[in-house]
Amino acid sequence: MIENQLWHPVIASTQVRDVPVGVALLGEAVVLWREPGHDGGHGVVHAWADRCPHRGAKLSLGRVLNHLRGARLECPYHGWQFAGDAAAAQVGANCARCVHVPAAPEFVPPVAHAATAFGAREANGLVWVRLVQPDAGLPAALTEPPTFEPWADSEWRQLLCGPYDVHTSAPRLVENFLDLSHFGFVHEGWLGARSHAQVETGQVQEGADGLQANDCKAWQPRGYAGAEGGAWVAYRYTVPHPYAAILRKDAAEGDPVSNAIALFIRPDGAERCTAWFAMATLGDLADDEELREFQDTVFAQDRPVVESQVPKRLPIGKDGAVGEVHSPADRMSSAYRRHLLRLGVSLGVC
Repeated sequence: MIENQLWHPVIASTQVRDVPVGVALLGEAVVLWREPGHDGGHGVVHAWADRCPHRGAKLSLGRVLNHLRGARLECPYHGWQFAGDAAAAQVGANCARCVHVPAAPEFVPPVAHAATAFGAREANGLVWVRLVQPDAGLPAALTEPPTFEPWADSEWRQLLCGPYDVHTSAPRLVENFLDLSHFGFVHEGWLGARSHAQVETGQVQEGADGLQANDCKAWQPRGYAGAEGGAWVAYRYTVPHPYAAILRKDAAEGDPVSNAIALFIRPDGAERCTAWFAMATLGDLADDEELREFQDTVFAQDRPVVESQVPKRLPIGKDGAVGEVHSPADRMSSAYRRHLLRLGVSLGVC
């Protein structure tokens, strides 16, 4: 199952601080905890199965200990202590060994006395978790969390919006993000207008890094939060991960504003998901509150439509499923469906 081999966003990095946090990923209960950092900073994040191997209590109910021999997570039931390994956390070691049993302090716990450990990374303002090590055949670009370059550039202002709990599959939500031709109807007066419904789909390519589409254009009455008038806006799309997509958009010539938005999705099952939008702006004078309100409004317009789609799983022709009809304006979404089929994605599609 390819989904278990991928990195998935599970929570905003700012929500993992001094106490353990329980989350769920692909049906697995996971505890996230952060090592106390040096000089008041924040240390490495760990992701383990949220179950103590002793008597099955949730480790997320425990506490983080700043021990002289390294950070530890203490079980809430009997106080068993499990050690964190910063290097192992990055790739996902198989286990996190118990190093102390308070009721038997002289006991040296064997290797089997361990919590299950997963891979944990921080990127784009989110904590990413991978449940199993990837097979040799997984494309190299999918062995790391997606890269969102503007987020790493200090010249760009960054803002994380979400989480949004959505009653549809992750692929349905990605396809909506890639769809220019709904702007004039779902986002009329904001990102599009019925009187300017025609779009330019540009050129779509599939490579080692996923899908790319350049030279896409749509007319927008308000292309970004601080826009004062309508203009043709140029879009560039990338799909670096089955459940993620990134766009760059630049307004009309002479307009100094550039915006980049990344959609990162945690699949919560075949027909439900949680989404975040990582926004990066250059030259936009709107404040953070205005940017967040703009994104919340746009997504609120999308939500009832994408949640109404039947089936909720994206039809890609898998297992003989009946597909949907397409038009020339659907070039990117059609390429995305073929891309998922070639990757062997099974969660959220039919």
